[in-house]
Amino acid sequence: MSRVPTPPPPGEMSSGPVAESWCYTQVKVVKFSYMWTINNFSFCREEMGEVLKSSTFSSGPNDKMKWCLRVNPKGLDDESKDYLSLYLLLVSCPKSEVRAKFKFSLLNAKREETKAMESQRAYRFVQGKDWGFKKFIRRDFLLDEANGLLPDDKLTLFCEVSVVQDSVNISGQSNTNTLKVPECRLAEDLGNLWETTRFTDCSFYVGGQEFKAHKSVLAARSPVFNAMFEHEMEESKKNRVEINDVDPEVFKEMMRFIYTGKAPNLEKMADNLLAAADKYALERLKVMCEEALCSNLSVENVADVLILADLHSAEQLKAQAIDFINRQVIFLRLYIYLCLCFVYLFNVSAFLSYYRCSVLRQLGCKDGKNWNSNQATDIMETAGWKSMIHSHPHLVAEAFRALASAQCPQFGIPRKRLKQS
Repeated sequence: MSRVPTPPPPGEMSSGPVAESWCYTQVKVVKFSYMWTINNFSFCREEMGEVLKSSTFSSGPNDKMKWCLRVNPKGLDDESKDYLSLYLLLVSCPKSEVRAKFKFSLLNAKREETKAMESQRAYRFVQGKDWGFKKFIRRDFLLDEANGLLPDDKLTLFCEVSVVQDSVNISGQSNTNTLKVPECRLAEDLGNLWETTRFTDCSFYVGGQEFKAHKSVLAARSPVFNAMFEHEMEESKKNRVEINDVDPEVFKEMMRFIYTGKAPNLEKMADNLLAAADKYALERLKVMCEEALCSNLSVENVADVLILADLHSAEQLKAQAIDFINRQVIFLRLYIYLCLCFVYLFNVSAFLSYYRCSVLRQLGCKDGKNWNSNQATDIMETAGWKSMIHSHPHLVAEAFRALASAQCPQFGIPRKRLKQS
């Protein structure tokens, strides 16, 4: 029989509130199995509805609940006459009823279980009641020697029974003096350690301001700082580091993140903080900055953000910026800039002229007459876009390729090269 497990202490059941009293209910399930071998099965009575019964069995010598298996070798009725029917029968029971699940299977020549069928729920049994399968297995399949289910003309049935017994309730009172574990204050404590500059062992000079810190904390959080302090660098020897390419406020916010994992002022300086995070390999902070910049993309800043993302390998931010530009429908002006500025990159000005009408048709306009380029003009008139044309022309090319792949069909190669206009 299955053992009733000891319930967990009420305080361990959940990390939520603790009640003054509690109850733990265990539904007892008794599991046992039975094997029935029928010799000379092929000589069994062949009449439909005739039955063979096994001897009775139970879960143990002291169990007064008795069961047996019932087989109809040639089915129970006309519907099942081509099948073997198999049932579990409750022979005697001290209770008015019980609930049980069962599983039947055949043992082949290798004593392996095969052709298993299992009840989908616990059925209600009363004395003299049986449950099972009217169409357990086809007779022709069973009698076919090639299937190996009747070695030496022996049919071996295997039955597993799970009987639901009475449930057991265990109840009690909670200890009103249960200790409450304080919340983790690691971030706050490390933040206070940095703010108070206690036990610091290195200094950073940024834009005329001094920031004291702890080498061990910085080395644990940033592989760049770890390399700086691990090797015999000038900064490591003097415990003094000069930083000239980061603003003091940005550096302070980065240090706060290193100590606490938080950057409360991130929204105000996401662009500069992203650059600092990239420099010192703070990947989580870098992605946090990408997320903030993505949520604030606009016509005015998208070109600047795209340049920033490209400079600092912020691939997610870069993809979002290109997608934003494409959504503003910039194809016409982009076409013009590509023709004028980037022929040397693509050598496709004739290609663009050849496909221009086809692309416009895909975008829902005819000969450019219905084209609304106000938003495209807004983006391309920004200082960031003009700067990108001169300093990062490959980004314009990437934006075009993304737009073309998203909105244009796959074209074949022109049969005849057109003259450049």
